[in-house]
Amino acid sequence: MAHRLRPVGLDFVGTAPVRLVFARVVTSPPGAVYGALAEDVTGWPQWFPAVSAARSTDDGSGRQIRLKGGTRFEETVVAAEPAKVYAYRVDVTNAPGVRALVEEWRLAPDGSGTRVQWTWAADGTAAFRLGMKAARPGLGRAFRDAVTRLDRRLGSTHAP
Repeated sequence: MAHRLRPVGLDFVGTAPVRLVFARVVTSPPGAVYGALAEDVTGWPQWFPAVSAARSTDDGSGRQIRLKGGTRFEETVVAAEPAKVYAYRVDVTNAPGVRALVEEWRLAPDGSGTRVQWTWAADGTAAFRLGMKAARPGLGRAFRDAVTRLDRRLGSTHAP
């Protein structure tokens, strides 16, 4: 059963009760990474294996995401600065226990590549918060694998 989450802004990324932060350097340039995140939303399942379907809504100001296993999200984009940051807030989900959720992808040049930092900021019931902290290693692996796949996917588009 889907339920509406508390509307929070980008500042929630720094204040959320549960903050999981992961980072990795990839060889792709920031503009290419940003393009895959923000402009090619339907391409997410090709590089982020947990995502089974993704599409932009409301002329790019929203997203609908479905994860493998059936979890669904209706999201609002809260930050979109090309080659720098892409963030979205979950407005509606069928995931139990969550009350607020923002994901932020922050990009920074690193040599000829990009430092990609993903912050997963959430609030929820005590059981949800405990479960998310326990899920940290799995989310970290999912992030590393996804960003590695994304970098490989982008490799052919920015090769000299």
